[in-house]
Amino acid sequence: MPTVSEAASRLARLLTGQAGAAGLSDADSAHLEFLGQVQPVPLARTAPPPDCWAVDGGQALVADARSVQVAVTRAARCRWQAGRCSLEDEGELLAHVLIGPDGGAEGRRSLAELGAPVAPGDRVDLNLLRDWSEWQLVSRCVEEAEPGALVLVDGDLQPDWRVPADWLAGLLARAADRQVALAGVTKHSSLARGGAPLVGQMELEAEELLGPRACWWAPIALSRAELGPSQLVVVARLDPDARFAFRVDIPGYCDPEGLLGQLSALSDDAAFPGYPYPLSVADRLAACPEWLRAEVWSELEGALEQAGVPEEVTQRAFADRHSLMERR
Repeated sequence: MPTVSEAASRLARLLTGQAGAAGLSDADSAHLEFLGQVQPVPLARTAPPPDCWAVDGGQALVADARSVQVAVTRAARCRWQAGRCSLEDEGELLAHVLIGPDGGAEGRRSLAELGAPVAPGDRVDLNLLRDWSEWQLVSRCVEEAEPGALVLVDGDLQPDWRVPADWLAGLLARAADRQVALAGVTKHSSLARGGAPLVGQMELEAEELLGPRACWWAPIALSRAELGPSQLVVVARLDPDARFAFRVDIPGYCDPEGLLGQLSALSDDAAFPGYPYPLSVADRLAACPEWLRAEVWSELEGALEQAGVPEEVTQRAFADRHSLMERR
């Protein structure tokens, strides 16, 4: 029978490169064309962009009866100019009812109200609702940004697979026309080499090759043509004091080294070295913590009571039986 010790032994071989094949892969995407051997090169920090927007989204499951769920989402953004935040917008909190594995008519109604260009028969879930709200806000930022601006997205530059590729192509075309750059920054990448996390391996290799305080970047892959305009996927360490490097996705119309130099200038905050500070602000604004979930649940209970639903019916539907049956 498999034991923890045996699992640790197999994991050790994987993490130290002794597990065999060393090909590049991405567990979350089958649409990347990898560039072969990756090599980190030095990155020079330049001036920050004159105008920077950052977008992130949050979600929380408020009530779960398994067959029906109530969840909230929101998309938040901040604007960074002249070394400070000139805008913090936590976004409107949106409530969704999802019925069954495909979201049901209520889930599709939420998606339709958000104006998503998704096929009518596609399954609707919480991830799609949050993701589309984020991309709507990214589109607004592109329209409101000044020429020469940078718009940052939390995660890669691919919307949910149910959003048609031509929608993203249109967004990138508008951004290029307005001279607005986009970049997606992934906090926890699924890029791998030989099954082991690629970013962590590259951090160690770059330290040995370039020194412990070097900023660097390395091209990793290109997105495939069926996803619309080409994008370059890189791994970059953006600050000399950073513990971690990050995956960054860059549209094909942008100069990757120039964009990363600007991004590095936004990544020198003492609290978050190596991660763009505007994105950390957007992350904070978009968060849906436990206290927010409790507030929404309280509001939901009150509204159900006003609608004539007996308290016992609500409790029987949404009570967390696992929590009630746990013995401490």
